[in-house]
Amino acid sequence: MRIFFFVLFAAITIGLVITLNSRLTIGGKPAPAFGKFLSPQHGLWQNAEADKEDFSADLKFNQLTGKVSVYLDDRLVPHIFAENENDVYFVQGYLHAKFRLWQMELQTLSAAGRASDVVGDIALNHDREFRRLGMVYAAENSLKEMEANEAIKSECDAYTAGVNAYIAALPESKLPIEYKLLGYKPEKWSNLKTALFLKYMSYDLAAHENDFEMTNAQAFFSPKDFNILYPPIQDSLDPIIPKGTLYAAPKTALKIPASADSLYFKNDTTSVEELAKPNRNNGSNNWAVSGSKTKNGAPILCNDPHLGLNLPSLWIEMQLSTPTFNSYGASFPGAPSIIIGYNDSCAFGFTNGGRDVRDYYEIKFKDDQRTAYWFNNEWKQTDFRIETIKVNGKPDFIDTVAYTVFGPVMYDRSFGGKRNTNQKNYAVRWTAHNNSNELLIFNMLNHAKNYADYSAAVINLHTPGQNCAFACKNGDIALRAQGEFPAKWKGQGDFIMPGEDSSYMWQYMIPQDETPFQYNPERGFVSSANQRPTDSAYPYYLGREYPSSRGIIVNRKLAEMQQITPGDMMALQTDNYNVFAEMAIPVFTKNINAAKLNEAEKGFLNLLKSWNYRSEIDSKGATVFNLVWKNFYDTVYADEFANAPQPIRYPFESTLLEGILKDSAYKFLDDIGTTQKETLSDIATMSFKNAVIELMKIASEGRLEWGKFKDTHVNHLLKLPGFSRLHLPIGGGTNCINATTSDHGPSWRMVVSLTEKTEAYGVYPGGQSGNPGSKFYDNFIDQWAAGKYYPLWLMTKEEQNDRRIKWKMHFNKS
Repeated sequence: MRIFFFVLFAAITIGLVITLNSRLTIGGKPAPAFGKFLSPQHGLWQNAEADKEDFSADLKFNQLTGKVSVYLDDRLVPHIFAENENDVYFVQGYLHAKFRLWQMELQTLSAAGRASDVVGDIALNHDREFRRLGMVYAAENSLKEMEANEAIKSECDAYTAGVNAYIAALPESKLPIEYKLLGYKPEKWSNLKTALFLKYMSYDLAAHENDFEMTNAQAFFSPKDFNILYPPIQDSLDPIIPKGTLYAAPKTALKIPASADSLYFKNDTTSVEELAKPNRNNGSNNWAVSGSKTKNGAPILCNDPHLGLNLPSLWIEMQLSTPTFNSYGASFPGAPSIIIGYNDSCAFGFTNGGRDVRDYYEIKFKDDQRTAYWFNNEWKQTDFRIETIKVNGKPDFIDTVAYTVFGPVMYDRSFGGKRNTNQKNYAVRWTAHNNSNELLIFNMLNHAKNYADYSAAVINLHTPGQNCAFACKNGDIALRAQGEFPAKWKGQGDFIMPGEDSSYMWQYMIPQDETPFQYNPERGFVSSANQRPTDSAYPYYLGREYPSSRGIIVNRKLAEMQQITPGDMMALQTDNYNVFAEMAIPVFTKNINAAKLNEAEKGFLNLLKSWNYRSEIDSKGATVFNLVWKNFYDTVYADEFANAPQPIRYPFESTLLEGILKDSAYKFLDDIGTTQKETLSDIATMSFKNAVIELMKIASEGRLEWGKFKDTHVNHLLKLPGFSRLHLPIGGGTNCINATTSDHGPSWRMVVSLTEKTEAYGVYPGGQSGNPGSKFYDNFIDQWAAGKYYPLWLMTKEEQNDRRIKWKMHFNKS
């Protein structure tokens, strides 16, 4: 039994006498009836998994049409061999539920705005936000498209049947421990829940926007200052599609409203209290190198998606094998197919596109009843969606959401928080609301044999937009910046737009034949790291918000490398070199006035000067730079933003660095609150001295080394410490290829060398089981933190007696 069960038992026992069989709350969440929770027959003890747990089984289900064999290897990776495709998806659903049921349901309850049903009104604002964003509406629209495709409907039906087959046979005693902790039971799965899960990923990857923040910024700053603070493109940009690429003019010209320029620099501010935002660092690296650059002459594809670090992990490894396809890689518990991986012919991987596909429009209602709104010179009838939110322990909450031609009215006088003082109405237009069939791309990639198959597959990706990398055993490599992206003029969607007519509506989506892509480029590689996809020559507006540092170092390294091996690629994925620091530190070493420093401060300056720009676990220089830069950034902008309306967008750190590199008299260096004109040296020195105050405290606490200061952890989804992995020794950071922060980073590392017999490696920060009482719950984390990988095994049926196989499951028709 895992040690933290004893810790948990001890903690619970303290209050056992007064809490036995009563319902309380823990951290605002409903607690279980403790007597039942501790029951030897039904409680937590039943979740403790023996070290030699036997996963072998012979099972019969009438939903199957043939035989399915599952070979579980020594890492608990299922290799599923089925006689037809529907059966492989049935068993995939069954195994997802067997190992990750609670996680699957939690994510779909959250996506649907139903968390209050389980945890009470602590989640009510979250649920209202997701209902008003139109998450269920979006999932329903996608489900129509998914089920209109016969192959995808069959895939989803089989997957859903597999999940429900597991749930139907699951005794209460074997419920995942989180159900017991929170005191509820699983519902039946449905195709809608799969669609909801996919929309949850769309939210995570394609819902970030700063419309309210940028609206306030353009109202507060002069046009000149605004363009300095928020440039549309970075000087340091090394785009996904190389600079100098030629693009044809759009086939359809955009009609730009005459009022567009005046809209963007008016004095109106706006405000809502946005309750949550996806992590702006959700990104990734991917690249593919051609055989001309590798030692064995075969292409190599690499991918490491950067997402939140959680337990259970977002991913679960699997092999799916049928007579029509044979794929291996990372799958999503909650959806069929392999999402990132490879098959017998090719490999595929993704990074986030990062474009703004969520915009807001101000709506004018006729009256407080909201039954009509002004649009194109007439009152247009409002549609309403009545959202009934069940709240555990309290009456249902009824939220009436107005729908317009743009989409749902997300913020109004009833929802928007304390800062929504202007009582305005804002409708949200989001590409995720459109009918789409995201599962089709993965189905087709699992079957793909060549570039033509890849090209046919990726055009089915709508939201979230992704940079789709590809490599094939015939030598081809490619990358497309793929998705359903609205064609925009410069600045469109950066700010809240008028919603009283169609002038500011999206006019059309960028056509597929105008999508930026590369196919077998002369330089011998394709890559993306969430940077801007093109330079300014691309005729459509792509927005302002793209990180640039990882793209610079990835392209630099790949351009230099020859005779590349899979080992070289693993080393590159885990590389901790901070290219942003490389550009920034000379500014500090040149401008910090050492004559004004005391001995302690000089000691920290020496650490900064001697640092090799590598954010390794034991590096002290990395911590010094982190705090010096933070204090410098805050000092430069604090006075300009002190009286700014809230919320407001602060500039990218690259904007400040490029500003002072171009001009040592960068406008915002001078403190507007003083009569003295501050110089770069003044600000650098003052910021450094302020940083040292923090550094002295950190050093006294024994946290000066980067790994200790950054303190990476993989939290359980309920933030339960005993079910989490804390204080992990790992380097890297935001501006490193190994973009591991405190709770965010590479969620799946994969390297695939497409030799005749594929050579592949991978690892993720978790384990195959979602059960905290299993040794397979977090057993990959130490390997991941150390930058090590496991060989990935695309087994053949003839290898069923290989020593790596530890358990066998046989599924037959009943």
